[in-house]
Amino acid sequence: MLTLEALTLRQGDFTLHADWTLAPGARLALIGPSGAGKSTVLASIAGFLDPEAGRILWEGRDLRGTPPGKRPVAMLFQDGNLFPHLTVARNVGLGIRPDLKLTAADRDRVSAALTRVGLAGMEDRMPGSLSGGQQSRVALARVLVMDRPLLLLDEPFAALGPALRAEMLELVSALCDDTGATLVMVSHAPEDAQRITGLTCVVADGQAAPPVDTAAVFADPPQVLRDYLG
Repeated sequence: MLTLEALTLRQGDFTLHADWTLAPGARLALIGPSGAGKSTVLASIAGFLDPEAGRILWEGRDLRGTPPGKRPVAMLFQDGNLFPHLTVARNVGLGIRPDLKLTAADRDRVSAALTRVGLAGMEDRMPGSLSGGQQSRVALARVLVMDRPLLLLDEPFAALGPALRAEMLELVSALCDDTGATLVMVSHAPEDAQRITGLTCVVADGQAAPPVDTAAVFADPPQVLRDYLG
């Protein structure tokens, strides 16, 4: 269970408040205007931004002071964060051991993850030789080997075309089905939220509002969301 308890986040003159709980295995989309603080919420959960006030709890445990690498979090960034000088297998292996001192069992995990995302046999390829969709799959495979219960997506598929983006989101959904992971994803596209998330948090005017049913919020959007959607 993820809880943002009376949370206040501040960056310069920007302040954001949140106070809500997300059940284990839930899938939540953060949607709202650019600059409203969606990525700020993810950064705080991942440990890259300390709250000014309040707490971030996972299964009742306060995460304050826990470094990003020690949190129960795997995060996919907008650029995929692949290292161009490392092979596909080594990029994925970073999710197991940052020093890349992988055992035979670790290498088997890497190969299994690549197979799971449709990249079987590509262990020795370099990222620069892959398409954008294949690079996204490599980044997703690295998240898979991390085996963390909380998955954060900061629009990692935004640069992909609509069909490929939908395919990647369906793959994320299937992986969450397999692992039971809780998903929190930033989205600018209502269709993405409606595709794989049952809950939506509207982020606007300094508030990350409590999650509500995705279908319901888009059927009758609050005024701030109506203004954003146009």
